[in-house]
Amino acid sequence: MVFASWRGVVGVVKPTHRPGSLEEFIRLLPEGIGVVPVYLNFQRGTEDEFRAALNAVHEKVGELAKEGVDLIHPEGAPPFMVHGFKGEEKIIKEWEAEFKTPMVTAAQTQVEALRALGVKKFVGVTYFVGSINDMFTRYFQEAGFEVLGMEGMKVEFADVGRLASTEIYAHTRRAFLKHSGADGIYMLGTGWRCLDIVHLLEEDLQVPVVHAVPARVWSVQKRLHVRQPVKGFGRLLEEMP
Repeated sequence: MVFASWRGVVGVVKPTHRPGSLEEFIRLLPEGIGVVPVYLNFQRGTEDEFRAALNAVHEKVGELAKEGVDLIHPEGAPPFMVHGFKGEEKIIKEWEAEFKTPMVTAAQTQVEALRALGVKKFVGVTYFVGSINDMFTRYFQEAGFEVLGMEGMKVEFADVGRLASTEIYAHTRRAFLKHSGADGIYMLGTGWRCLDIVHLLEEDLQVPVVHAVPARVWSVQKRLHVRQPVKGFGRLLEEMP
């Protein structure tokens, strides 16, 4: 079957069965862009689980390519970040050649968003702790950014969606104020429900914030040659740079 919508169709590979981020993505997309989701089932959110996921992602990408979507977006930045910035680029180029379909990963949309907003050095916040945050840091350093900190919140992977956005705001604010000189904030992951604080953080801290969902919406619009700004979720979607 070939799916069609008047402004294009994006196929997304969801890393978990968590509700929330897919609904947010669809609500923020302009009318006329269709979304076809397929799912993986990450359980632990560990580096070894992410490293082992590539074949499963590849299979889902192939499934979407057969459906004739216009763009494929494998979500979940960590499963590609573990391969490094250059390694990820190589994987995606090979898959595009194999499946004859344009693709962009979550991490690639975030790198592009940071660059579009003029961010050169940033503070990152995540819902992971330990050495995996060092891996995220290396990825962005390889992409050309100065990472002043990658501050994780201690929370069980399955419980991330239960965090209050006010808790995430407080963690992000503390992280930003701890590291002076940042010209941006990066929020890794769509597991936490915190779209409502993106604009607030930008107003309070006076730097742009890149969150995975607005970065995804912005990047998909750009690739489908659509430009429809959205108010209330940060500079990226309001200005559509």
